[in-house]
Amino acid sequence: MSLVSVRGLTRVFDVSKPWLNRMIERLPKRILTAVSEVSFDIRAREVYALVGESGSGKSTIGKILVGLLPPSAGKVTIAGVDLSGGDRAAIDAVRSDIQMIFQDPYASLNPRWRVGDIIAEPVAARGGDTRGLAARLLQQVGLAAEDAQKFPHEFSGGQRQRIGVARALASEPKLIVCDEPTSALDVSVQAQVLNLMSDLKDEFGLTYLFISHDLTVVRHMADRIGVLYLGRLVEEADPASLFETPRHPYTQMLLAAAPRMDMIGREVAPPQGEIPDPINPPTGCAFHPRCPIAVARCSVDRPVLREVGISRVACHLAGGSGSGI
Repeated sequence: MSLVSVRGLTRVFDVSKPWLNRMIERLPKRILTAVSEVSFDIRAREVYALVGESGSGKSTIGKILVGLLPPSAGKVTIAGVDLSGGDRAAIDAVRSDIQMIFQDPYASLNPRWRVGDIIAEPVAARGGDTRGLAARLLQQVGLAAEDAQKFPHEFSGGQRQRIGVARALASEPKLIVCDEPTSALDVSVQAQVLNLMSDLKDEFGLTYLFISHDLTVVRHMADRIGVLYLGRLVEEADPASLFETPRHPYTQMLLAAAPRMDMIGREVAPPQGEIPDPINPPTGCAFHPRCPIAVARCSVDRPVLREVGISRVACHLAGGSGSGI
């Protein structure tokens, strides 16, 4: 059963100059499409990962799910509740079941608050009982109960991210959106935090939306993976299928450029081309200007996600004879 259902999700931003400047300089409005018609489901107790290059729309989707941004179009349903309309009390109740772990452990904690107050704040804001809460959660994430009296500056980056995890757990959420939760940490500390998150998922029955650009991390954490390119979902598969038989040319390019232990000492070709301007995206398939197998149809006809084997792929040529994908 799906805990999260996303259908046709779109988010645009008006990045135009101020009205007076546009009138004087005779400039049109500039609309940036960060997310374009994205649809996927996340099952309960599943880790669903979103991957892609910078600017692909991963963090925007995460912020929409936790309510930090409204969608421009489309629908997000969590635990059967449509977050874009309907019963406000039901929406508020569902929102309390969603938390977020942010990318930067140095910027996401209030430096003026003690750690105990930071952790208890989501519960205190709803008038809940916070007695002993911070001490208990700190111990669950591998810190000491006495750390509740300290300030964030007294901790390392890895310890701060553990505090962020404890804060996310405080309101007993069903869904946690993890926005690049280990990208600011050293590799050895990354492994500790990821193992902690995996253990807590099993202990509390959590569901994660895991946002990352690190394919190695995603392979370790995810049950299913969605690949984003220029705000569009181009492939969705389980880790084994995605890493062993990637179907979309963009996924193949990402995997070819990823560091590998058996490639030490060999030169790896960087991804070819550049991401197009999201204010003026290409027609048809957004990847076609960089795609090595693109045909004429790719430049005019936008592909839709369709089943190819056990994957879903948005590519006209995926699964076709002689396509190689």
